[in-house]
Amino acid sequence: MKETKLWINGQWVDTCESYDLTSPYSGEVIAKVAKATPHDVEIAIEGAQAAFKKFKSSTAYERAEILYRVVAIMKSRREEFAEILAQEAGKPLTAGLAEIDRTIATYQFAGEAAKQLSGETVPMDAAPGGSDRIGWTKRVPLGVVSAITPFNFPFNLVAHKLGPAFAVGNAVVLKPATQTPLSSIVMAEIFKEAGLPDGMLQIVTGSGSELSDTLVTHPLVKKVTFTGSGAVGLKIKEKVGLRKVTLELGSNAGLIIEPSAPIDKIVNRCVGGAFGFAGQVCISLQRIFVHQSIYDEFVKAFVTATEKLVVGDPMDERTDVSAMINPKEVTRIAEWIEEAKAQGATVAAGGTFTERTLTPTVMTNVEFDMKIVCQETFAPIVSIVSYETFDKAIALLNNSDLGLNAGIFTNNLEDAMKAAEELEAGAVIINDVPTFRTDNMPYGGVKKSGYGREGIKYAVNEMTELKFITIKTKL
Repeated sequence: MKETKLWINGQWVDTCESYDLTSPYSGEVIAKVAKATPHDVEIAIEGAQAAFKKFKSSTAYERAEILYRVVAIMKSRREEFAEILAQEAGKPLTAGLAEIDRTIATYQFAGEAAKQLSGETVPMDAAPGGSDRIGWTKRVPLGVVSAITPFNFPFNLVAHKLGPAFAVGNAVVLKPATQTPLSSIVMAEIFKEAGLPDGMLQIVTGSGSELSDTLVTHPLVKKVTFTGSGAVGLKIKEKVGLRKVTLELGSNAGLIIEPSAPIDKIVNRCVGGAFGFAGQVCISLQRIFVHQSIYDEFVKAFVTATEKLVVGDPMDERTDVSAMINPKEVTRIAEWIEEAKAQGATVAAGGTFTERTLTPTVMTNVEFDMKIVCQETFAPIVSIVSYETFDKAIALLNNSDLGLNAGIFTNNLEDAMKAAEELEAGAVIINDVPTFRTDNMPYGGVKKSGYGREGIKYAVNEMTELKFITIKTKL
């Protein structure tokens, strides 16, 4: 059995306590994970600050080369890393390989971003008293960044914290999700091999509730970047004060399907968007709004495609959907389904569960105050709703206090552009599901779905301060 340690100042550090890490699919203990204390976090932050003072004078070329070496190492070990995802997250191998490929692309983008950090000149003589002066801006690193990451994309969402931070010269103290620490621990080995100086990456594993206060409020921390639940994100926002913060929170992504959309061409894409990684994705397709003229046809096709999905062992290459992250989540969503049924909703497909899995579930005849509709399910469940007019569809999708991604399928350009203007979301995905994301696009939500933007180019701005400099050329 693997026993992990903390990664502090370039060394593996023992702790007094540990916890058992169990497989989401089998329930077997797969590792004993070191449990950090707030004091361990303080040591890590202080070590990161010391490392930052040395590393902040590194060149863009040096930082880019470290990230490019990370890319090369990950390419050579992608199958190994996909197996780690299957073991600790219950992610099917095919989905795991896709995440590793995205992670590789993310670090590649970060390496490129390191070389593109730039400012602009400011026309000083455009203002009274500005003559005989030259002015310009530059982006400078912040210092120590606290990064807190979730279980659902433990390689790629970590890359969205580490990549832009190291590209600009920041140090990072990383607290991975309790359920998925192994993927972060292997990244410590990779960055060490790639030449990142000791102390620039610190990894503290353990309880978020016990460690988050120190990670968020320590005076040496200059930025907090968090991906996780809205409730925790709000608490962080209240505590972070004047520090920079990026919050990627929840959603209940919606999709509009217009009569002009070819059902046979889009249905499998919709099924994949709803049930990939058992729906445990922030932008997982949760609400589908279908025009009444094609509603019955779409539901029939969607249910047929859903029932073909294979639920099973994540290590089996045939598996489409595997375990949810823990039995408590299965119990929660099963209760939500029963509650919706009692209120009149219909289970059109799925709805059966074991201790650790829920079959992909399709709900119809739902009401908008049902938890499966108005809250984030984070489970393999989708609701399909009929609408009469396009304006009504937009109003229904916007009827949420969340807004990360939204999607629409249509061959009508006017409707597409209307949706682009009126849908209340951080991103509007036209002619694809809202689950679509590439790692160089801006990513973040409106309303209660978050604060700030990720996507390497945009995260770089969030990871730096803009400094202005001027010279008077004549004394």
